[in-house]
Amino acid sequence: MSCRRQRQMCIRDRPQADPEFKGKTGETYHDAQADRGMFDSPTAPEGAPNILLVLIDDAGFGATSTFGGPCNTPTLDRLAASGLRYNRFHTTALCSPTRAALLTGHNHHSAATGVIMEMGTGFPGYTGIMPRSTATIAQILKNNGYSTAWIGKNHNVPDNMLNNVGPFDRWPNHMGFDYFYGFNGGEADHWYPTLYENLNPVQPWGTPEEGYNLGIDQTDKAIAWLRNQKSIAPDRPFFLYYAPGAVHAPHHPPKQWAKKYQGKFTHGWDKQREITFNRQKELGVIPQDAKLTPRMEQVPSWDSHNANAKRLFERQMEVYAGYYEFTDHQIGRVVDAIDGIGQLDNTLIIYIAGDNGGSAEGSLVGTANEVMNLNGISPTIEESMKFYD
Repeated sequence: MSCRRQRQMCIRDRPQADPEFKGKTGETYHDAQADRGMFDSPTAPEGAPNILLVLIDDAGFGATSTFGGPCNTPTLDRLAASGLRYNRFHTTALCSPTRAALLTGHNHHSAATGVIMEMGTGFPGYTGIMPRSTATIAQILKNNGYSTAWIGKNHNVPDNMLNNVGPFDRWPNHMGFDYFYGFNGGEADHWYPTLYENLNPVQPWGTPEEGYNLGIDQTDKAIAWLRNQKSIAPDRPFFLYYAPGAVHAPHHPPKQWAKKYQGKFTHGWDKQREITFNRQKELGVIPQDAKLTPRMEQVPSWDSHNANAKRLFERQMEVYAGYYEFTDHQIGRVVDAIDGIGQLDNTLIIYIAGDNGGSAEGSLVGTANEVMNLNGISPTIEESMKFYD
């Protein structure tokens, strides 16, 4: 988290009252006095900072270079060096519940999100329908004079509301966000995504062959929104919730980013755990007397695999690390854009490196959506390699 200036300010936690007429009425216009204040919009407290809230998806505590991991994250390194670094973040270990708790400040059951949206049930605390009494941070800030935007993953719309005709009252635009651009659901193909801009389905601007990637696209939208917002209302602070959906599967970075890690994981995951653990001690993010936990029984030892399997798993680690560095680079573009409009000194940046820790979705060879064959049978090593070329 980085904030170059600390301030005290008062934010109301409820909607502001409708404007009260303070002019004068009379029998004719000449006897009356208009009140221009009736047109005033809510105004943020003097000195209120902009807020950039970044939420990474499905990343473990030991993934980033900032916390001793193998994935280079220079943007997070830079922010940590100029701000504060936290090594404890309590989550619900699921996407939707953690995000609902983060956005509302309430226990995930109080936000009716005890499970992910696709598993919602007709029981209290598990519907996925956030109560109207549970305001989001965007609603609170908007009512206090902020511009608000949500870019990226939205996994907080009830499953039965995910369609083009609504109801839309639990979509971002009705939950306090002036602008939304991204995808609904837990994951998206980053080459051919299903996208929404506000409430409207939109098409990607191009194909992968033309250079399209959702990670780049959503960052471009975030930067455009920031610049537009400050050019029109330079005195109004902004709240930007940037949730890129990475590094959740499917892992789709441009090839050059994965190539940067070629050959970096030949030692395998058992050795990598030791390397990360020792780096974390060096950085002081874990106690010096900490003991490395045993490898989970569900995960075979690295040496138990043959050469072909190791080749696949090395490639998976290369792609994942490249995907993370690519994502961190996109976040860096947003930070640089804030600096470019002269707002970095007045922006609180909160970079959360993982909404619920590393994911165990699918199996060692990936999730069902990515690598299962048509018969629903786990693919062979050779079949899986085709997905990582």
